[in-house]
Amino acid sequence: MIKLKGITWNHTRGLLPMVATSQRFTELHPEVEISWEKRSLQEFADASIEDLAKRFDLLVIDHPWTGFGAQTKAILPLSDYLSNEYIKDQEINTVGKSYGSYVFHDKLWALPIDAATPVASARLDLLEKNNLEVPKTYDDLLALAKKGLVAFAGIPVDVLMSFYMFCCSLGEAPFLSEEKVISETTGIKALQMFRELAQLIDPANFNRNPIQVYEAMVNSDEIAYCPFAYGYSNYSRIGYSRQLLHFYDLVKLNDNPMISSLGGTGLAVSSFSQHIDEAVKYAEFTGSSQVQQNIYTDNGGQPGHLQAWKSERINGVTHDYFKNTLPALERAFLRPRYYGHMYFQDHAGDVVRNYLMKGGDELKVLEEMNSLYAESLKIQTI
Repeated sequence: MIKLKGITWNHTRGLLPMVATSQRFTELHPEVEISWEKRSLQEFADASIEDLAKRFDLLVIDHPWTGFGAQTKAILPLSDYLSNEYIKDQEINTVGKSYGSYVFHDKLWALPIDAATPVASARLDLLEKNNLEVPKTYDDLLALAKKGLVAFAGIPVDVLMSFYMFCCSLGEAPFLSEEKVISETTGIKALQMFRELAQLIDPANFNRNPIQVYEAMVNSDEIAYCPFAYGYSNYSRIGYSRQLLHFYDLVKLNDNPMISSLGGTGLAVSSFSQHIDEAVKYAEFTGSSQVQQNIYTDNGGQPGHLQAWKSERINGVTHDYFKNTLPALERAFLRPRYYGHMYFQDHAGDVVRNYLMKGGDELKVLEEMNSLYAESLKIQTI
């Protein structure tokens, strides 16, 4: 018996589809057994995949780790192991920039099995109870927030992603130069707009990740709307939680829908694995159109294959989650993936969160972020 070990993240969306696909794979390949462990969402964003690759054959990873994984050679370039036809199908059926987020040095380092970006969500029953509608513009959002019915994910990594969103939505993407994260004009405006909204939400949200925001929305009747948090289609399925959430594209700012930061996960194979052929076969199986549209999604997964997002059956089960939010995925900003970028991501969110909670000089906030950016660019592989 060949035994493979995998590591994923601790949520229905992260664990169950991996267990389900592994079970079916074993039924088709009885000589292979696959077990999965899970880690917290924070560890998923922060923990070095080099260390994990030494302990696990299969890794579900966050795409900003792609450059690190490629340069340390901790994970395999899957485009060297899979057929050209299969790779072409993945590229053609990318959800937004999901496929490209795992390409580094012209090779594909993980299969985009899961696609996500911050999107809007609502408790329609609470909005209707208060004779309110789903916000369409940023001004609508501020008006609803003043009624105390709005929340967003406020932990450091999420507010950093939201800062990128404000910058992009104001017309300038971050990291266009190696000297500064963003221009002072755009950066100051983005910070000020974000703080204006942040002052209208419950401070408890600064300790919540997207999952915790959604759990608060479905398990209490205090939050009617979340304007941006990484989407989870699980909450749009009847029976998953106490209350149902409906998901939407982002509100419009200056007549254009806001532009969020791409998320999602990829399935990578450890270069340390003693069973590379079997691990690659399982990855190929899990990322395939057939499995993505059926076993993967039916077991709580949020697929990374475009045909699943367009499926009428899947949209019927999820109250059009995928149809409604696909435009946001297609616009989403792709974060840098160079080797040292995780250093910046790990520290810059604290700077933004501290400003949102306490206020301060926007120029100093940007200077501190620029300093972290400069440090991150100096970090090289050993």
